[in-house]
Amino acid sequence: MAGRVAGKKALVTGAAQGLGAAIARRLAEDGATVLLTDINESGAAIQADAINAAVDSEVAFACRHDVTSEDDWQAAVEMAARKLHGLSVLVNNAGIGLGGTIESTSFAVWKRSFAINADGVFLGCQAALPLLKASQPASIVNISSIAGLIAAGTLTPYNASKAAVWMLTKSVALHCASQGWDIRCNSVHPAFVDTPILDNFRRSTEVPREVTMGKLAAQIPLGRLGEPEEIAAGVLYLASDESRFMTGAELKLDGGISAQ
Repeated sequence: MAGRVAGKKALVTGAAQGLGAAIARRLAEDGATVLLTDINESGAAIQADAINAAVDSEVAFACRHDVTSEDDWQAAVEMAARKLHGLSVLVNNAGIGLGGTIESTSFAVWKRSFAINADGVFLGCQAALPLLKASQPASIVNISSIAGLIAAGTLTPYNASKAAVWMLTKSVALHCASQGWDIRCNSVHPAFVDTPILDNFRRSTEVPREVTMGKLAAQIPLGRLGEPEEIAAGVLYLASDESRFMTGAELKLDGGISAQ
């Protein structure tokens, strides 16, 4: 049986590890060709090689990509055109998790958070649209966070930048719909997922990681952290034609934390 995204051509940012790697792998397993991009080019290449070995076919490619750079975005979409022969799925996953209160957050940290978490998504949507228009039906999936919907006093730059992704997603979705394009744009809002980004929220490296992770898990009604593969499953749905009537929406994968 053909995969759920058979024939789709996907670009996934921040794909050298964590959520990005899991998303790229799941899309490839279900039939897509995938371009994995990351500022860590060697890490992205390792993940692409692993995908190709697993599916026994050359379906994954990698390139260095700073999502805050307009030039890098242009190079990435040009590589997608060459290697994938187009683009029908864009997954804006690259992001950083920098915390801080309104008093403790430096302007430099604030700007860096927005540059990667929000500007990178804006640039990606803008750069990819010409290829997406040529490969309809197409889908943009922006990885936000439950922290883009629920605030904390200690996550000022992260809350604000991920909330920007949430609203940007809706604006892009409405624009595409108003133009009559079959291009959907939705956001995904995970809660705590066991990936390296969680280490940025550790207040002290002297406290064992498992202790910190346990405290985070205790905040989630289901009582555990999410797994990257669970988020990848949600992205797969949004990337597939199964979700053609879903746009401008947010998919919460948060273990029930937003229901409280």
